[in-house]
Amino acid sequence: MIDFLIFLVGAWAGAQNALAGGGSFLILPTLMFSGMDARAANITSCVALFPAQVATGWTGRALASGANGLSLRALFAISIVGGAIGAVILLITPSSFFAHLVPWLVLFATVIFAWGSFFRKATEEPRHMSARAAAASQFLISVYGGYFGGGIGFLMVAALTMAGQNVRTASATKNVLAGVMNAAAALIFLFAPDLHWSQAALTSAGAILGGVLGAKLLHHLDERILRLFVVTIGVALTIGLFYRAS
Repeated sequence: MIDFLIFLVGAWAGAQNALAGGGSFLILPTLMFSGMDARAANITSCVALFPAQVATGWTGRALASGANGLSLRALFAISIVGGAIGAVILLITPSSFFAHLVPWLVLFATVIFAWGSFFRKATEEPRHMSARAAAASQFLISVYGGYFGGGIGFLMVAALTMAGQNVRTASATKNVLAGVMNAAAALIFLFAPDLHWSQAALTSAGAILGGVLGAKLLHHLDERILRLFVVTIGVALTIGLFYRAS
């Protein structure tokens, strides 16, 4: 029964990511409910969602580009290194410490998601951020992405638009870079004893199916309602995790 639930939530998360983002808010508590500790659930979630992220990035790769003097290849390299560093930091983080840190990470990700969904003003006008600042921002986001990952999409879109990209290009570039940074993390996590292979496979299969269906429904559902749902889940999850850690 729990395996079927993991598959269904994986499908739901895949569709949610394709439609509005925030699928990790659904996967993490489900894997923890199945008996994993927070770190193992985070590692398994990262590996499970990686194939769908690659598919999403590959689909929109034609629109992806560099930003403010930084080539796309340079952003690739920064994302790979940052994602790998974040993954290594996670692996050397004691499970008990990460369990107490997760509520704060989920709170941060929820705030970022809410800000990007309802308060950040999209603009086609380039902002001012130097190439060095853009590189540093992408590196820090990539480290965070390899370590936890919640909210990286909105963080990258914000940084890339400030580096001069328009929102459409930033969104496509974000999808490509998310797949790249998670490739580094997922490759490292493949050798981690905390990775639960069967649950990862079930989640991944569901996420791929849900992602395909979500892409087809993209123009038929109200994205703001979906984003509001994600924020609600994030708030509930934050409260639950703080209560559990107390």
